[in-house]
Amino acid sequence: MKNFRKQSLRTGKHGVGLALTATLLFSSVGAFAQTAATPPAVTAPANTVIQGFSSERLARIAPSMQEQIRLGMFPGAVTMVARNGVVVHNEAHGFLDAAKSKPMAKDALFRLASMTKPIVTVAAMMMVEQGKMGLNDPITKWLPELKDLKVETASGDVPLNRPIWVQDVMRHTSGFVYSGSAKSPRIKKMYEDLNIESAETDITADEMLKNLGQIPLANQPGTFWEYSISVDVLGLLLERVAQKPLDAILNELLLTPLGMKDTTWWVQADQLSRMAETLDSDPLKAGMLKAYRQTYNPLGKSYFKGGAGLVGTANDYLKFLQMMVNGGELDGKRYLSRKGVEFMFSQHTVGMGGTTFGSTGPGYGFGLGFAVRLDEGMAWVPGSKGDVMWAGAWGTSFWIDPKEKLVAVIMAQGPSNRIHTRMLYKNLVYGALVK
Repeated sequence: MKNFRKQSLRTGKHGVGLALTATLLFSSVGAFAQTAATPPAVTAPANTVIQGFSSERLARIAPSMQEQIRLGMFPGAVTMVARNGVVVHNEAHGFLDAAKSKPMAKDALFRLASMTKPIVTVAAMMMVEQGKMGLNDPITKWLPELKDLKVETASGDVPLNRPIWVQDVMRHTSGFVYSGSAKSPRIKKMYEDLNIESAETDITADEMLKNLGQIPLANQPGTFWEYSISVDVLGLLLERVAQKPLDAILNELLLTPLGMKDTTWWVQADQLSRMAETLDSDPLKAGMLKAYRQTYNPLGKSYFKGGAGLVGTANDYLKFLQMMVNGGELDGKRYLSRKGVEFMFSQHTVGMGGTTFGSTGPGYGFGLGFAVRLDEGMAWVPGSKGDVMWAGAWGTSFWIDPKEKLVAVIMAQGPSNRIHTRMLYKNLVYGALVK
């Protein structure tokens, strides 16, 4: 791939030959720069710098991951880092299965959970750029089931001050909630009773929208950021706009052209042996597995969860991230305009209530599909003003740093320890960036 290339390494003022480059990067580059034969073994200088990363410091990632595995944070992980389009780190750590009997593989499949959201939101922005919808269009233009929504208040349900816009379901300012974090006992019960999140049993798209139309919003649209089913609703909206199911929309717009061949909504029988597992000791495992029913095709049975439904590999996800850090282009194909990417990576919740703290820690706002770092400081980990990130409930996480032309992803399945894991990994990666 043109944007993932090998490049001569430098040690001080002396260039290191291509044979050494191939040797040093072979275990890191994976699918992006595989060679026909394994190059001869060469010992790299201790202070080699790869695209500004210290090889010695990158080598800290593996033992740190092994320590997390020993501590029971997760069975295994796959970690990848790229800068300037060059993959500088790609490693598999630990085990694929809960019994720790199968070594982790770089092509392991992980439940992406909420890392589905940025992909669906990018597809939505692509449709905006195609003129198929506008950010300030009311979602009821396509979802009439939601035309009679009200907002719950202490004095009773009241009308909406303005419609829910497309922009609201791209940035979690719609007034929708997740039942697990709903502050209103009434709304929480209605979400659960009406099976809005398809928590344990299937529900079709039409049924879900009909039921959702009976439940009041928690906040007036555009006034409060609350993590929610917004992107699930966005996915259903895209289906109505495009007149095709969400899996077909994503395949057409992103997954197939990007070469994300292992990213899917359901795992077929011949892929099950590649699924990464969560430790049985993780207290969240049993309950979450009921909601993530990804061993059969949901088409015609249950709606495609635009906020949580995908399964994929680290290698696939890095292609998506590289396209975004490139300003919407990869391998000569343009997906979004440069200004469209910049717009998505901008702060879209100015003056609103709510916080992304539970997912990002301090120092972040929210754009369209991505949390956005508001300043160099304040956060729990290093980064750049304007870097963006998101993560999944099962333990996956990524970020994009446009200033540094850097993308990184960690795939793990340890839901109870996911905040710790994503912060640790970010510290390790930035701790290896020296130039």
